[in-house]
Amino acid sequence: MIAVLRHLLASWLLILAMALPGWAQETPDYEIWIGVADRAEQVIDGQRASDAALEVLRARLVAWRSEFQQAQQINSARIETTRAQIDALGPPPEEGATEPADIAAQRTELNARLAEEEAPARRAVAEFQRAQGLIGEIDALIAQRLTGELLSLGPSPLNPANWPEAVEALTGWIGAMVSETERLVASDLRRAELHQNAPLIVVYLLIALVLLARGWRWTGHLMARAIAREETSPGARLSLFFLSLLQVLAPVVGVAAIVAAIEATGFVGLRASALTDQIAAITVFLMVSVWLGRQVFPARETAVRPLNLTTGERRQGRWIAIIFGIALGLGTLIDEIANSGAFTDAARLTLFFPVVIALGLLLFRLGQLLISHVRHETTEDADLSVPNQIIRVVGWSAMILGVSGPILAAIGYYTAGISFLLPTTMSLALLALVRILQRLVTNLYGTLTGRREGLDEALTPTLIGFVLAILSLPLFAMIWGVRAAQLVDLWQQVIQGFSLGGVTISPRNFLVFALVFAAGYTATRLVQATLRSSVLPKTRLDAGGSNAVLSGTGYVGIFLAAVIAITAAGIDLSSLAIVAGALSVGIGFGLQTIVSNFVSGIILLIERPIKQGDWIEVNGVMGYVRDISVRSTRIETFDRSDVIVPNADLISGVVTNMTHHNNTGRAIVPVGVAYGTDTKRVEGILREVAEAHPMVLLNPPPSIFFRGFGADSLDFEIRAILRDVNWVLSVKSDLNHAIAARFAEEGIEIPFAQRDIWLRNPETLRGDATTTASGPPKTPLPNHDPSDFDTDGADGEPET
Repeated sequence: MIAVLRHLLASWLLILAMALPGWAQETPDYEIWIGVADRAEQVIDGQRASDAALEVLRARLVAWRSEFQQAQQINSARIETTRAQIDALGPPPEEGATEPADIAAQRTELNARLAEEEAPARRAVAEFQRAQGLIGEIDALIAQRLTGELLSLGPSPLNPANWPEAVEALTGWIGAMVSETERLVASDLRRAELHQNAPLIVVYLLIALVLLARGWRWTGHLMARAIAREETSPGARLSLFFLSLLQVLAPVVGVAAIVAAIEATGFVGLRASALTDQIAAITVFLMVSVWLGRQVFPARETAVRPLNLTTGERRQGRWIAIIFGIALGLGTLIDEIANSGAFTDAARLTLFFPVVIALGLLLFRLGQLLISHVRHETTEDADLSVPNQIIRVVGWSAMILGVSGPILAAIGYYTAGISFLLPTTMSLALLALVRILQRLVTNLYGTLTGRREGLDEALTPTLIGFVLAILSLPLFAMIWGVRAAQLVDLWQQVIQGFSLGGVTISPRNFLVFALVFAAGYTATRLVQATLRSSVLPKTRLDAGGSNAVLSGTGYVGIFLAAVIAITAAGIDLSSLAIVAGALSVGIGFGLQTIVSNFVSGIILLIERPIKQGDWIEVNGVMGYVRDISVRSTRIETFDRSDVIVPNADLISGVVTNMTHHNNTGRAIVPVGVAYGTDTKRVEGILREVAEAHPMVLLNPPPSIFFRGFGADSLDFEIRAILRDVNWVLSVKSDLNHAIAARFAEEGIEIPFAQRDIWLRNPETLRGDATTTASGPPKTPLPNHDPSDFDTDGADGEPET
């Protein structure tokens, strides 16, 4: 076991070393390559090779191209060393200037050595470009042939003259198959083989009988039990999904057992074997279509319905899926029979034309169902959603292609017509499969997490579904005619990377950057945790200073991690200097506020005019500082609401910090007493009350001020320094309670505002008017001068 582990470790180290730049590569055999390249040019110029032969030649050229690409790294480490030596000598002298002879000789020697070391890599680059050009010529030739086939006009299947030929070819093939089978049956060797394989044939037939007769029913009973138990839970839907797969798999295995039994008889010839193979293919097409139809157009009303359709429309959708499978299976069978019988193009197109008509009609009807779904989803008030817009486009496209495909095939453009129908049909099936898999991922996520609500809005299944959609793109490309070799080239190009501003970006760069940055980020968090738990508690820094140190450590650590990751990934930032210079103008205008807040946040962390936990007032907002970030500061007001203040306002504006250096602060308590009270006595009582409170500092002692003579009272004021200004409201309340109690004990009156109203001539209000028992006087009151009313309260007792 240890030896195996050592061998695996050595293998991985070897692969890693070969992947690193500077690994010594062998020089390609250019003599063999030149022969291959010359032969490829002759084949391309002749344009007589088949597509299959061109694909083989292209694969050989791709192998040479990969070898040349690896050879470009020959002597890379030595080349870097030699260049570093040349750079160490300094720049070459300007024209007309001289340099010391030993330095000039060393520079000449190093330049010659550099040219010799770069020669193999330069040759590899040149041959790489030649191989790349030949591959492009082959791709262009194959694409040209495909375009010619699409635009080629062949025999029309509607021409009655082609019908007898098609019928004669088909009956001839059937007759040849029957004759071939009769000869095999008459063979004694085949009969002996039949007797020898009889038990195996019986087993195959029994398996087929059980699966075809009972398999569908048994799985149906299991599905009914799952539905009756709890259909709406993700686990039940997951069980129904796998049971539906098992249900359609049973007939496939049963038909495969029948085919195996037929082949075991030994009476299957070349033509019959083509027929039996296609029987299995037809079954697969049919059952896959049945399964997709049941998933997209479910029969149960309680099942998840991808499309908003009525019960009748869903029934039509299931029948369309079944007929699609039959049509595709028959098309495959006809194509195989035509190939094995060497049918002419006229006979092949005539036999295949009914399948084309069926595919066109089914595609047209399927497009109508998609449009019906969009119509059911559309309301007058709401706009059409993006998915429904895509479904509407797909529906109209399916209807148009369903009509144009058979028309083109009927005219004689068979390749163009079938190139519309089959890719569209396969694309719709692949879209349905991707949607089904996305729903499977959602149900699996709900089963694992125990969630039942909001699964469609969960992030994890959404991301996985997006990845599934991305992975399906190569399949869509192959359906619509992109060759596998082209996809492989595209993938290799993605792996090798692309150039952006003189910098090569590749998945390897991203992987190295992610790993190094993740390591640096983790190290930064570990350092912060160590400072928070072990170092900072042993210092004299307060909470705000500790927070500033932790924040600064985090910013510096993340910045260094990003710089180291970029350097480790091989990204030369100097190559992006021009792009960064151009972007800086836009940043200066568009992001100046953000940059200003960022710089202000750094200043706040360094100068610390405010810190976490301070009681401040800014822009009319008063509260405690709860968090200081690089862009903004969060202030928690006294009513427990959070106010986000940009850092630039804290730097450029006026900020009142109640607890900047310490928590001591002053409390002012105004007090009023009635006129006639002994002021010295009041001063002594107030001093005793203030000094008795535990929160009031005695050094400096509290001060009592006689502020003056108010309109209603003699005004005093207590000014005391508190140990913690955060308790100022509680202290004021306690002092007011104590003052009220002492004044009550001492008989000192706390006045309240009162006004006396004097009437100079109240008789004018009575007048000569007589009053009745039911209302006011009938004679109106005379007009009075405002001076008749005296409100100064200085002429004696009030009169009413």
